[in-house]
Amino acid sequence: MFAINVILTVQDETNIDKVQGLLTEAGRLSRQEPGCQTFEVCHSQNDPKIFMLIERWESKETWEVHKTAKAYTEIYHPQVLPLVDREPHFLDIIE
Repeated sequence: MFAINVILTVQDETNIDKVQGLLTEAGRLSRQEPGCQTFEVCHSQNDPKIFMLIERWESKETWEVHKTAKAYTEIYHPQVLPLVDREPHFLDIIE
């Protein structure tokens, strides 16, 4: 299994709703991809500018293929990333 959590901080508060809508669609599409075990889009209750992606993939290879799919190439990379600061965390699942 390959695991990554990504913390996204929206740079301009006026884009929070836009980012939420884009991430919702990207998450829906990502969950349909081969090898995707979990793809959750979370929104912080403490700070409305913060979103977290919780992703679990069968393997690093299936995650790499994900980066060539529509959710990444048409939504996440061109539309979301310019609006956020991104902090990825690659994970070892202990238990």
